[in-house]
Amino acid sequence: MSDSFDAGIEDGATPAVSQTSSEVKTGVQELLRNGLIENEHKPAVYRTATVHKDDINVILEPLDLELRVDEVRGLAFLGVRPGTNVGEDQEQDEWSHPLVRRQRLTLEQSLLVVLLRQLYLIHEQEKGTSADFATISLEEVTSQLDLYFATSGSDTRDQQRVRNLISQISVHGIVYEVDEHDSIRIRPLITHFADPESLNALLAQYQRIADDQTQAPDSDG
Repeated sequence: MSDSFDAGIEDGATPAVSQTSSEVKTGVQELLRNGLIENEHKPAVYRTATVHKDDINVILEPLDLELRVDEVRGLAFLGVRPGTNVGEDQEQDEWSHPLVRRQRLTLEQSLLVVLLRQLYLIHEQEKGTSADFATISLEEVTSQLDLYFATSGSDTRDQQRVRNLISQISVHGIVYEVDEHDSIRIRPLITHFADPESLNALLAQYQRIADDQTQAPDSDG
């Protein structure tokens, strides 16, 4: 038996012995599966991620990813390493890496993210920066979107449109789907979801469009 073992080593078949702890493996797997770890939901895994941040980043380095920690909000999440080449046809931003789950947002989805991010920041200003969720009613979100998009004439139909939009962006970990009380819970990750300057520019653009639509009947007269 020892002869065959020695022969295996001579042939280059050295047995692989993992030096990575099960805790670190769990943290890496959670990040690759969901993109983030929230202290509120998985405190043990979050604690491992913060304590073993350097070890986890060694594992993520070949993937051009890194672990980032927002201790104030209790978040550990994936980010793209600075200087990563994501391809000539892609924007160089935090969410363009193929392993960071992100779909290109539609105009309506983008606007919804802008509004929800602003609401979450207002929540933090009033309640303090923490990992708590901000909750907003479906009716309020619908009324805010109505400022930018034409209504269908049916409250039920307009609210269903918002339900669909919330469901679509919930895959990014920034909101939960509308609950049985018609409430939307905004998650802390939304503060890191996109560049705030870009979001504000987008919101300003929509505001100009809405103003133009409002003024259009007067100019025709």
